[in-house]
Amino acid sequence: MAELNKKSEFKERGPLGDVFRRLSKRVTAMMGLVIVVIFLLMALFAPLLAPHDPFEHSLAHKLATPTWDYPLGRDELGRCILSRIIYGARISLLIGLIVISIGILIGVPVGVASAYFGGKVDFFVQRFVDTLLAFPGILLALLLIAMLGVGLHNVMIAVGISTIPIYARLARSSVLAIKARQYVEAARSIGSSHLRIILQHLIPNSLSPIIVQSTLHMATAILWAAGLGFLGLGVAPPTAEWGAMLNGGRLYIRVAYHVATFPGLMIFVTVLGFNLLGDGLRDALDPRLKT
Repeated sequence: MAELNKKSEFKERGPLGDVFRRLSKRVTAMMGLVIVVIFLLMALFAPLLAPHDPFEHSLAHKLATPTWDYPLGRDELGRCILSRIIYGARISLLIGLIVISIGILIGVPVGVASAYFGGKVDFFVQRFVDTLLAFPGILLALLLIAMLGVGLHNVMIAVGISTIPIYARLARSSVLAIKARQYVEAARSIGSSHLRIILQHLIPNSLSPIIVQSTLHMATAILWAAGLGFLGLGVAPPTAEWGAMLNGGRLYIRVAYHVATFPGLMIFVTVLGFNLLGDGLRDALDPRLKT
């Protein structure tokens, strides 16, 4: 009777409702979700939330301390730090989405094909992936930027390419566990094509770890982009980007702490939010923890 009640409750809520129910039981995951939602709203409604023009400068008020009109103060060119942080959320969100899209659209098909076909395909693909994984991610991104040049688009491409082997390995490990199951064997026995099996059975059933990895890698992409911006290899000025703001404020840390502190805190809080949410999703999507 209890099992019937559980099944009826699952049908009423649906799979997404069931995942959210398990997610809501974790305080840290809900904290991460709140932080991520605030970050997304800040990026989407930046023109409405920013109190001033993020590019308007006034050298007469450079490094001004926080006031009521400028709650986070002004930077080395007299620009509103709060407005630039709000607009910088757009750049970070764009970088994160493009990086994850590159990793998923290229890495997942490569990993699925490697695991499904096996043999020589798997051997050559995995040796190429091993070669990419031999480079630390940030080092590979720096190498690609040196080849492509500095700029927003090149940063997104470089960081995105560095994530491809991670998604390829993750997809391969998931498909290796799925392809031997009975429903895949049944699809083969009735003459389903390789493409049909991959699209209808393998990829949909391997999405849970990919979703979790995407959430966690969103934080990594934001952190890497900020790091490249701090090194002067990211977004070109005067575009508002958190890493570039941190780089511009480090020279004045002794005389105007707020110029570097607030962008750094924003990076810290946003990365923490995505990590907490990803950790909660990992448990919520784990079928072994449904009970």
